[in-house]
Amino acid sequence: MTKAVDKPLVWLHTEIKTPPLSRGARIEAGVLLRRLQRGESLSLPHSRAMPSIGSRCHELRILDRNDAWRIVYRLDSDAIVIVEVFSKKSQKTPRTVIERCRDRLKRYDEVVGKR
Repeated sequence: MTKAVDKPLVWLHTEIKTPPLSRGARIEAGVLLRRLQRGESLSLPHSRAMPSIGSRCHELRILDRNDAWRIVYRLDSDAIVIVEVFSKKSQKTPRTVIERCRDRLKRYDEVVGKR
């Protein structure tokens, strides 16, 4: 029997640190990322698709005391690409975050030869 190999996390920007995330929020983020690495498909309330950023893009939703954290990621065949971690202050994802994520993914794809 072959053991499944976890997909690696590829961080394009920042990491999940304490502070600003509380220890509990950091642990929750780690558990959700591990589930993704093992091939599990997540949905609301933990994750939602972000087609405004690109195909296979999603955001993890982490509640932390009075903050709502988001981890934007893309599911690639060979990795989980972490694009952005930010504190969400409004209902709508800021246009600057969407554009920054698109730009990072474009540069990443150019470097690794993906389209």
